[in-house]
Amino acid sequence: MASGADFLIGDMPLGLSWLDHVARARVKLGIAGGAKERMEAAREVVESVLAGGQPVYGVNTGFGRFSEVRIDDEDLGRLQENLIRSHASGVGPDLPAEIVRMVLIAKATSLARGYSGCRPELAELLVEMYNRGVLPVVPAHGSVGASGDLAPLAHVALVMMGEGEADVDGERLPGAEALAEAGLEPIRFGPKEGLSIINGTQVSAALAAHAWLRLDRLARAADVACAWTVEGVAGLTSPFDPRVHLVHGHACAVESAEAIREAIAGSEILANERANRVQDPYAIRCAPQVHGAVREVIDNMHQTLETELNGVTDNPLVFAATGDVISGGNFHAEPLALISDQLAVLGTELASISERRTFLLTDASITGLPPFLVEEGGLNSGFMLHHVTQASLVSACKTLSHPASVDTIPTSGGREDHVSMATWAGFKACEVADRAATVLAIEMLAAAQAVDLRAPLAPGPKIGELHKSLRERVPVLERDRYAKPDIDAARAWLLAQEW
Repeated sequence: MASGADFLIGDMPLGLSWLDHVARARVKLGIAGGAKERMEAAREVVESVLAGGQPVYGVNTGFGRFSEVRIDDEDLGRLQENLIRSHASGVGPDLPAEIVRMVLIAKATSLARGYSGCRPELAELLVEMYNRGVLPVVPAHGSVGASGDLAPLAHVALVMMGEGEADVDGERLPGAEALAEAGLEPIRFGPKEGLSIINGTQVSAALAAHAWLRLDRLARAADVACAWTVEGVAGLTSPFDPRVHLVHGHACAVESAEAIREAIAGSEILANERANRVQDPYAIRCAPQVHGAVREVIDNMHQTLETELNGVTDNPLVFAATGDVISGGNFHAEPLALISDQLAVLGTELASISERRTFLLTDASITGLPPFLVEEGGLNSGFMLHHVTQASLVSACKTLSHPASVDTIPTSGGREDHVSMATWAGFKACEVADRAATVLAIEMLAAAQAVDLRAPLAPGPKIGELHKSLRERVPVLERDRYAKPDIDAARAWLLAQEW
């Protein structure tokens, strides 16, 4: 592959699996030759329009409510610079590195389609910033998810101009110094080019993709967590009988039940089901139905997300084949807003049912084990506050699951009168996914403690392997100790697994 690149932007569709590698900085990227030709052809159309003198939005006019204001030719470069500086108005926490990497490549992918009217050098700079680890500092808040993710993308464009701030190898530097450190030069935006960078849904898409990738893994981890809890409570295995789920007919529930069965297969703990138990609570008995429903919706989002990641969401669009420049509304991120709102709900469901299973693990009347999974209860509190932490996180998830997409606030003097709130929806989805990971990690810690208390009986081999791996990070709780390091270590362990 050219220049030693693992992936050529503009030559292959950007899939979620590739974006996952991008987020983890595991690939080197390049720009396909055909993409450069497409971008050059579209740029020629923009230059032709300028030569002809006709007004075109964002090329030789102002923006938003100022779209009727004609800009003199000698001010077109300053127009783009002013656009970037004025729109870099983001506030709040900085987006994490993995999301910024996604933004850089999603933006380059959109430009490489050849409908934005900018030079190939813009896409090449974005790719090299990724390859060399120049990550713009992008505040999370300030976009309403329509007319593009203007504010956060402007912070990306600032660094491309040699302004703003960027992180390089863990050090925060002014934009010009960051580029120089990586051997890169800032770019001067020509007509339409600054607008091409900030007009798009790439931040909303990266947030949604990040939440999707994490929840896709957590949905599978949740099956293992449930199986571990079944071992811990010495629960019934009958709810996972394949016949139960085949007659219902939901494929993902069938898969979830199968995953739980495989995890508990060969268990000594579960070899003889407790005679006095007829049914387990819903959090165990209905786990395949809940997890399966989550997995099904996650699977159904895949195509929509990849379509958005590969789509052209700039405005106006330049069609080199006909020479037309058309203003439209692809920057409206409604598809992403709806997906992100659903992702928040899905993460909350995984966290909520996990918290209920942890509660069961701490209940001596259910498990027959010491209350809160610790000897000398009273002197020791055991997993009492681990569960309280879960409850706090789940409550936050429920609040964060309120949909953002049902809201809209007109902006730009009413010209942008219906917005998607997709960026906020995506941020919330990531927050929920983050909390859900911690909730599941706490369940696994509690389940591991319960399994230890059932020795010498052993769990199934699969759970046994995971149990051993987790115990290399977090030892058994024999008496109360500083709890946070255990939770942090279990969470890091969970996120490091492929599931």
